[in-house]
Amino acid sequence: MAQKKSASTQQEAKSELVFTKKNYQLLLISIAIVVIGFILMMGTTGDIYDFRRTLLAPLVVLFGFAFGIYAILKK
Repeated sequence: MAQKKSASTQQEAKSELVFTKKNYQLLLISIAIVVIGFILMMGTTGDIYDFRRTLLAPLVVLFGFAFGIYAILKK
């Protein structure tokens, strides 16, 4: 009798996902933000010390990583 209960609880635990659909959506959004940050960092102008490359792009990338951590930890 005890073996049947433990087997059914193991099967229920296997079918349950760790993250919800909302977590995966937020994680994909954070990946997109990081990619946008790296694209901004590439730039097309010759000035390497541009505001966009030195300040804006790294902040966007850091925000993307922080948003990814939030997406993982959100219940």
